[in-house]
Amino acid sequence: MTAGALSTPLTELVGVRHPIVQTGMGWVAGPRLVSATANAGALGILASATMTVPQLRDAVREVKGRTEAPFGVNLRADAGDAAERVRIIIEEGVRVASFALAPSQELIARLKDAGVVVIPSIGARRHAEKVAAWGADAVVVQGGEGGGHTGEVATTVLLPQVVDAVDIPVIAAGGFHDGRGLVAALAYGAAGVAMGTRFLLTSDSTVPDAVKAKYLAATVKDVTVTTAVDGLPHRMLRTEMVAALENAGRVRALTQAVRRAAGFRRLSGLSWPAMIREGLAMRHGKSLTWSQVLLAANTPMLLKSAMVDGRTDLGVLASGQVAGLIEDLPSCRQLIDRIMTEAQQVLTGLTALPAEAPSPATP
Repeated sequence: MTAGALSTPLTELVGVRHPIVQTGMGWVAGPRLVSATANAGALGILASATMTVPQLRDAVREVKGRTEAPFGVNLRADAGDAAERVRIIIEEGVRVASFALAPSQELIARLKDAGVVVIPSIGARRHAEKVAAWGADAVVVQGGEGGGHTGEVATTVLLPQVVDAVDIPVIAAGGFHDGRGLVAALAYGAAGVAMGTRFLLTSDSTVPDAVKAKYLAATVKDVTVTTAVDGLPHRMLRTEMVAALENAGRVRALTQAVRRAAGFRRLSGLSWPAMIREGLAMRHGKSLTWSQVLLAANTPMLLKSAMVDGRTDLGVLASGQVAGLIEDLPSCRQLIDRIMTEAQQVLTGLTALPAEAPSPATP
């Protein structure tokens, strides 16, 4: 059974059936997950930051070979080859470009001139106002409940701030996993929801089963925010590695960072100076120790260790707080149909609530 469609400014903007977005998670949001999401009527976003430029083109073509539905590609706006990646998006006819950081006004204009929908992710009202003024078509607003690098303001506080501040569709992220959450986001004025952890925990996700089992076993209290990995607030599952990093002194932390960075350098082919430049670029104005600079540079490989290699003892398990509420591994189609069916049931229940009759006037 396929759930009925729900039209919002998001579905109209990108041409999907349901107001649900699968976020561009590094090492997770590959062609299989993206195409499964798209075929189920939602917007799948391909993660490109962990791909080379040729790999990105191949991945885009693989998604196109699996689905005729719209999908998007997530980019790092600060990447040195961002312009080349944008060229691939335009040449391959990708419908949506999403960004983890605010793209430049020039980059937005180039994409929009080619008919690509531009949707940056933001974590503060002022950032939403800036990209809206630059011509962004919509924004994803991630509250502090969201996985990966995150802020301190809860979605329920941040979302209405942004909805009131901009005139473009706002997509809510951070803490969503079911139809009730979708209806709540719509009530706040959002045009849809974006979910990462919930899509990671599907049967269409390529994340190893042992890693998924770690997520499914987690409680809400097992999801923590730490700066020990790369100096920035990073929401993830608490593991022995996270605890070790948090308890390590500066010398030990630097030793561990150098060892992991050496492994990343061999895999990536980057020189030590290039790795340090990469780490410095990723600190976003923060004051980091040298160990944190090195960890920032090879954070993608810490994620790969878990999400691709299944090494939960060595890798980082980025996670939204909502992991503590998830108990199963449906397919993307089953998940999306379930969310939409529940949302429609909630909406029906709300419209059936009796209105309180006015009190009779006192003579």
